[in-house]
Amino acid sequence: MDLKRVLFVCTGNICRSPTAEGIARHFIQTGGLGSLIEVDSAGTHGYHVGEAPDPRTRKAAQQRGYDLSALRARKLEVFDFQRFDLILAMDSGHLEHMRRLCPEVYLPRLGLFMAYARDSEFDEVPDPYYGGPRGFDVVLDMCESGVRGLLESLTAQA
Repeated sequence: MDLKRVLFVCTGNICRSPTAEGIARHFIQTGGLGSLIEVDSAGTHGYHVGEAPDPRTRKAAQQRGYDLSALRARKLEVFDFQRFDLILAMDSGHLEHMRRLCPEVYLPRLGLFMAYARDSEFDEVPDPYYGGPRGFDVVLDMCESGVRGLLESLTAQA
């Protein structure tokens, strides 16, 4: 299998997409998939460029053994559509934003992250930013499910 590059996208790149990235990095490392799959994350907006993930996101992730401390927010760039094989939005608003920016030739690379979740009836990962601590655990649950399904899908193509 050729190296696959996956980009996770949310609004500010401090809650949902870095959670998915951190979980994916963990599973890729523990599964010995580093030569097959690369991941990154970005935000549709540049509100938090250069910042670490939200402290609540980092705390919830750390409690499950995921270290997000090295991640820094960045804004989605047009070059990302060329660079990544899959660009996965956390919700339909992000997907629409990406479709407006994306050169037509790369539109097939776009999708919803939760389409890979095998054990969830939800299409979108909810934004936990304005809610309580439970929201961050829900995001972790959803991202674990989505990442597992994504990695299964990518390795099945090998």
